Amino acid sequence: MSIFTNKNTPAQEESPIISEAQALKRSRKAKSIKKAFATAKRVISFGRPFHGYLYIALIAIFVQTFFELLVPIFIGKAIDNIISFGLVNFSELLKYLGFVAICVVINVIFTWMANYYTNKYCFKSSERMRKILFEKFNTVPLKFLDTNQHGDLLSRIINDVELLTDGYLEGLSSITNGIVTIIATLVFMFVLNVPLALVVLVITPISLVIASYIARKSFKLFAEQARSEGELNGYLEEMISGDRLVSAFNYQEQAQENFEKINQKFYKVSEKAEFYSNLTNPATRFINGFVYIMVAFVGAFLAIQGNVTVGLISSFLTYANSFGKPFNELSTEITELQAAIASSDRIFAILDAKDEPSDENLPELASTDGVVEIKNVNFSYNPKQELIKNFNLNVLPGQTIAIVGPTGCGKTTLINLLMRFYDVNDGAIYLDGNEITQIKRKSLRNKYGMVLQETWIFSGTIKENIAYGKPNATDEEIIAASKAAGADDFIVKMSHGYNTQVNEDGSNLSAGQKQLLCIARVMLIKPPMLILDEATSNIDTRTEQKIQDAFSSLMVGRTTFVVAHRLSTIKNADKILVMNKGNVIEQGTHNELIALKGFYYYLYNSQFAKV
Repeated sequence: MSIFTNKNTPAQEESPIISEAQALKRSRKAKSIKKAFATAKRVISFGRPFHGYLYIALIAIFVQTFFELLVPIFIGKAIDNIISFGLVNFSELLKYLGFVAICVVINVIFTWMANYYTNKYCFKSSERMRKILFEKFNTVPLKFLDTNQHGDLLSRIINDVELLTDGYLEGLSSITNGIVTIIATLVFMFVLNVPLALVVLVITPISLVIASYIARKSFKLFAEQARSEGELNGYLEEMISGDRLVSAFNYQEQAQENFEKINQKFYKVSEKAEFYSNLTNPATRFINGFVYIMVAFVGAFLAIQGNVTVGLISSFLTYANSFGKPFNELSTEITELQAAIASSDRIFAILDAKDEPSDENLPELASTDGVVEIKNVNFSYNPKQELIKNFNLNVLPGQTIAIVGPTGCGKTTLINLLMRFYDVNDGAIYLDGNEITQIKRKSLRNKYGMVLQETWIFSGTIKENIAYGKPNATDEEIIAASKAAGADDFIVKMSHGYNTQVNEDGSNLSAGQKQLLCIARVMLIKPPMLILDEATSNIDTRTEQKIQDAFSSLMVGRTTFVVAHRLSTIKNADKILVMNKGNVIEQGTHNELIALKGFYYYLYNSQFAKV
């Protein structure tokens, strides 16, 4: 008894382990299927306003499939008619051929309708999808855009949407057409002859099993292909936008090598994905050919016995092809579906990104005196690396606050916090006694005019670029702002003056000209507060002096924050904040800080020291 028990103990211990593995495998499969359906439901929701086109397409698919399947019956009857009478009965033959012609014409019309309305539905849906994605970019925090490669984001909104449309939306039409064809063909075949219908029914689905197996193998490759394509687009975007830098540092060969590595990686994974996916069609066609042979063999055997006619065999051979064709198309759609699922993950990663907290119900700040108070603020981009620690500042109306310090000390970060491009981790920032997280972002940002060291010019006319913050500005206002910024001199000398077309990124303008246009934007809107982050870094000394005079006039009565590396430009500031490693280590006027002979004294004198 004890021997029997011990002998079976391993089996008893193994059983639960096997059952757990099987359960895990089934669970993963169920999750995968559930995910595919959930993804399909979500993708289809993008086309909800255009479902009318989809319904028309589906009706057209039903009609065209029905008349397509009637054709083999009439052809079979025509063949039987010829064989039965020995001589051609032209009246009967013409009748069947007439039916064939009518069916073909109706089939063609409704096939065109199905394709037209399917494409219309797909194009409208992808258009709406891209619109929603673009709107999403305006609602996510800047951190999301800062931490994702811009070229990869472009790839998602263009290439991945295209793959998603092909895989799900166009696939929906193909799959529906295939299912309708399969069911209708089965009905026609069973009505005509049960044994031949069973031959087709038993063998043909093997092709779907083969296609599903190949699709599972290729899914990971398609996901890797999508990621690799995003990496390739990101690198291209960097190299094209930085072409001058590439040339200046003779980086062409290294850039070419890097590109070839990424391109080769994309090629290899694409080749593998396509290799596996392209196995599907030959495999399923082999099964279809085998079905065709079996139908012909069994049909011939039944015809010899007198159970079927030659015309019926002819119809069945056509139905065997019709029945197998959807399985081929479905196998192709499964392959495209794998690519679509991989793309959907990348698209939904954007759509599911956390939005900035809504400020819809918060009040607007109608006006401001320019009183800024920063209390015990802590902030870091990376939780593991502290940047700004326990920062405090009080700014009175109309004061000019200069922020200086070595690179990476937190100067620009402070500007990001004032504008709420990023929110503080701890502490609070107040404007006129209102915590800035408790007022609408739009009303907060409207109070500042900002000129950054990094200029941004869009494709359009010079006039449109200057009026970016005030689209309804008159020509007189634009010209006055340009003159104040010192930009009018070069604008009037251009081919079409203020209507001169600017290339993307302002590539047909110099760095200094672009910065003058950015300054003119601020001069035009005349905001109650100013942020100047190295606003004259790309401008010659003579022009800079003119702009400094214009800024001095504009800054009167306006609270102004100035980030500067050239310390000679901020000697007249009401208060200078000296930052280092995220902390304000010194503050005061220029003369006070020089007299202190501390960090500012060292920075100031280092700019005039002999090399």
